[in-house]
Amino acid sequence: MAANIVFQFFLKGGPVMWPILFCALAAVAVVGERAFWWWRESRKRDVPRREKLVAALENSDVEEAQRLAQGSEDPVIRMIRHSLNHEHTSIPVALQMAAGIEVERAGRFLNVMDTLVTLAPLLGLLGTVTGLMRAFLKVGEAELSVMAVTGGIGEALIATACGLLIAIVSLVPLNFFSGKLARLQFELETAASNVEVLANAGKLNREVVK
Repeated sequence: MAANIVFQFFLKGGPVMWPILFCALAAVAVVGERAFWWWRESRKRDVPRREKLVAALENSDVEEAQRLAQGSEDPVIRMIRHSLNHEHTSIPVALQMAAGIEVERAGRFLNVMDTLVTLAPLLGLLGTVTGLMRAFLKVGEAELSVMAVTGGIGEALIATACGLLIAIVSLVPLNFFSGKLARLQFELETAASNVEVLANAGKLNREVVK
């Protein structure tokens, strides 16, 4: 019964409700995937090991740093491990490449969410225009039907409300995930700067890790 009511409400929103429904499904899928990814990523963080790794690098103990970094899934440690094991380029370049990979992985699908936040209310606005057009066309007919006019206005309001609802609901997780991405990017940049300083100070001997 409830499902039938929802379906009838959906149909009253007009044809534009189908792309709005697609936006809603895409938003649910992306938010669910990103929430699970960040939850899983938070379990990989290993701040104590990261501190021991930096301490080993400060003491010029590259072998110990490599041992600590081995097998860790912490994104910052993965970046440092990549720079220590990369033999074909300089440490700063290796850090930049590894950090870029981590940021790209963390920012996956955020552009899709950003598009949905913009697209959903625009689709709702399109539904508003088509609904009002339908209502005004009915006004111009010889036999004026109140139900036809109110149906067009209802179509306009339903599409607008649904589009705005999707945008509002998607905006909150978008800002949340963007904030987590910015914090991760800051951690990566800070760690990369520390490793670069140590490399410039001569504390990282590339010959040891080759």
